[in-house]
Amino acid sequence: MSGPNGDPNISIDHGIINDEDDLEEEEFESINSMLDQINSYLDDLEDRNDSLNGKLHELMESNTQARLEFRAQLLGSQTQEEQSPADGDSSSTSQEDLNKDTGDCK
Repeated sequence: MSGPNGDPNISIDHGIINDEDDLEEEEFESINSMLDQINSYLDDLEDRNDSLNGKLHELMESNTQARLEFRAQLLGSQTQEEQSPADGDSSSTSQEDLNKDTGDCK
């Protein structure tokens, strides 16, 4: 029996088609493996992104709370200055207290 192109001694069932099928299966397995790796990397990236977003949200909340506390301290010190007599010692003391609270050393 001749082959598909008329070549002698080569039959369709000789294994040429089976080799192509095996090659395609190997290619599919290789592609699937690469896709699994990419999927794993993307999952890891998504987890890191979620973690960073959570940490950023916590940082923003902490920053907002710190600003509110700082504002309350400033308003409190201004109220104390308005109620106390206008002498230089009381204002310098409140400024020193403000610097201690904010961690600013002068």
